[in-house]
Amino acid sequence: MTTQDERPIFDQAVGGRLPDPLSVIEGTDWAALEHAYGPAHDTPLRLLQLLDADPEVQAGALGLLDMSVLHQESLYSATVPAALYVAAVLNDRRTLACHEDYSTWDDRPRPLRAALLDWLGQIADSAAYGEMTEDEDGNDPGVTDAVRAVRGTIHDAVSAHLLAPDPTVRAAALSATSTLLQSPELAGRIPGTTRTLRRLLAESTDRRERATTVLAIGAWGEDTTRWLTDPDPAIRSCAALSPGSAGNTVATREILRALLDPEAIDSWFLEPTAADPWAGDQLPHIDGRLRHALLSAAIERAADFEELLPAAMASVPFCSNLTIADDWGPLVAAAFPSGHEEGAKLTPAQHRYLQALTDRDVCWRYTQHITSWFDDIGLPPDRNAIRALLPGPQPHE
Repeated sequence: MTTQDERPIFDQAVGGRLPDPLSVIEGTDWAALEHAYGPAHDTPLRLLQLLDADPEVQAGALGLLDMSVLHQESLYSATVPAALYVAAVLNDRRTLACHEDYSTWDDRPRPLRAALLDWLGQIADSAAYGEMTEDEDGNDPGVTDAVRAVRGTIHDAVSAHLLAPDPTVRAAALSATSTLLQSPELAGRIPGTTRTLRRLLAESTDRRERATTVLAIGAWGEDTTRWLTDPDPAIRSCAALSPGSAGNTVATREILRALLDPEAIDSWFLEPTAADPWAGDQLPHIDGRLRHALLSAAIERAADFEELLPAAMASVPFCSNLTIADDWGPLVAAAFPSGHEEGAKLTPAQHRYLQALTDRDVCWRYTQHITSWFDDIGLPPDRNAIRALLPGPQPHE
């Protein structure tokens, strides 16, 4: 009879036990497994090199592992033992060695531990593909299920670094944890993870870290109400964006208040823009810029366009023909929720907003960007035609 220690490594991991790193190396028939380039007999060497004394060797090893067992986000039979080994060595002090080229996707100088956490998060993300939609993932039969079966074990190893001293390690741990918690079978771990992150929010003074953490907690469906009164307006706004705050009037007022100063929102975080796509990292759990996400939430939650009007007017100086899908297109649609009938009288709010848009030249370049939005509403996609709908003086507020 085999003892627990003699059980196959994968069985132990599925049972929640993180294997000893050396047992992964010695207890796996690597030649029987495959990666992107064939038999995985070279994988043990790459894994051992992750703990080399030379950071250059460590970086090269991670690069080769990324190309082989996670090639173009595909999973292979060698991916599970490789991931388990990496999870098992995260606490090794040698993973604190810093280098700027641990990954092709991030050249910031940072500890290897942060890069390994990111890599485990990418494996989890690949394993989650098609899980809820049943889309084909393109991996060999059984490979994706094998990775999914050890996500709990990997989560244990990853989440242990959520309060790490190094901020880059904490950020990588949160990103990987968020990806792992998309797994249906790990949903029960969300409350415990949230309790850990509350400690981080109480201790951290870094705005981006705190915002990222609040956004993650909200995305998991956890309550973010306590941060609606945070001293930092950026944190209050991120808490208000939580899906669970959709019906909270305090959260809606916070979003509408923030939108009165779009320039301030843009100053909170360094974010990529169309003009400078490499300006910074996009905030997680947000599709696009934070200002646009807040505007989208305001449109969904406001009682009517009159309530939206101050935020809409404040956004006009930031609108252009290239931003219509993110700001003034949805706002015009919100101003005309039932469309516009020819000859219908405009409300004061509609009049004021359209007037402001016609006064902004950059909104009316290349009208092909505008046509579909205005056609759907029943408005002419032409600046002069819109002006023709605005006879007489602008109405008073």
